[in-house]
Amino acid sequence: MSGIGVITAVGRSAIAEVFHTLVVQPTSFCNLDCAYCYLPDRRSRRLMTVEVARACATSIAQQGSEHPVSVVWHGGEPTATPIGHFRNLLTAFEPLRRTGRVRHEIQTNATLVDQRWCDLFTAYRFEIGVSVDGPGTLNRNRVDRAGRQTADRTMRGVQMLADAGLEYSVICVVTPETIDHADDLIDFFTDLPGCQSVGFNIEEQEGAARQPVTEEAAYRFWRRLVQRRTAGSGLRIRDLDRLADYLTAARAGHVDHTAHEPIPTVSWDGQVVLLSPELLGITDSEYGDFIAGNVVEEPIIAMIGRAGGLRYVTEFVTALNDCADRCGFYDFCRGGQAGNRYFEHGSFTVRETNFCRTTRQALVRAAADHLTQTGGPA
Repeated sequence: MSGIGVITAVGRSAIAEVFHTLVVQPTSFCNLDCAYCYLPDRRSRRLMTVEVARACATSIAQQGSEHPVSVVWHGGEPTATPIGHFRNLLTAFEPLRRTGRVRHEIQTNATLVDQRWCDLFTAYRFEIGVSVDGPGTLNRNRVDRAGRQTADRTMRGVQMLADAGLEYSVICVVTPETIDHADDLIDFFTDLPGCQSVGFNIEEQEGAARQPVTEEAAYRFWRRLVQRRTAGSGLRIRDLDRLADYLTAARAGHVDHTAHEPIPTVSWDGQVVLLSPELLGITDSEYGDFIAGNVVEEPIIAMIGRAGGLRYVTEFVTALNDCADRCGFYDFCRGGQAGNRYFEHGSFTVRETNFCRTTRQALVRAAADHLTQTGGPA
């Protein structure tokens, strides 16, 4: 057993020893200035080098797993990278992609998407995620550097994707300003061309000094989504689908007991953090910079193997095991996220977070109450 292979009281490994998701930052720059954004370096135009991309590909090849790795191009805003340079970064992964060991994903605000990007997404078979919070004023937290609204620019990019025959999923951040607009959001995403599904992220506390969404408001939001689903809404909602899949597996006795993903995230200069992409670029007086190593200097699998020596990792593992032993929501929730523990409490040892309460517990309670009152499946 490696240093990170801590075992829970029920015999499950807390953290996996291989990774199936690799988050990479082609640029730290973002062309937007969203009210809730946590990124510390989003004004910097630094770019990932081809050397770092090659080292990432080598790390994937060296870990020896036949399970495909999702390379998630995040940011900053990935499409703020000059497209020629972005192609050069992708070249490093081509031998792995062509043999089915890598698949590419991108999360974009879509404001810079044009035909060239659509052609690139098609050529490399990208899975595309678009970040948009709803129509008109419901998207008002997503502004550019001049404070101007960006909804129209995002819609132009979305239409480009649809016209190119490219499907995409959406991540919608639900804020205190929009939490009571469930019907407006459902109607908007149902009619959005090319949108295959939407994931609703209740706004998380990640450095921005904003009022959090309450558990009661979150409960009302999820309850309305469940009501619309059972009334015949055809919109695929990630969160409801996950809960339905969990319930199906639980009934069949096949609850997922796999280990927690290490989620290595690689910065533009090759620095690697584990467990939470949100930790990239953060420095703390207690935990330092959260860096596990540099991918140019050593493979990621080696960093994971000795991650038990990192204070934030060991604290998270302890808290994760505590969740498994004591929390009735654990089998569905899988212990929450490291970033939420840190940004809400300045520590990884806390067992429950506001994220747990609004995004997992409120969802489960809303679905359970609906089932109890209607007697029907969600």
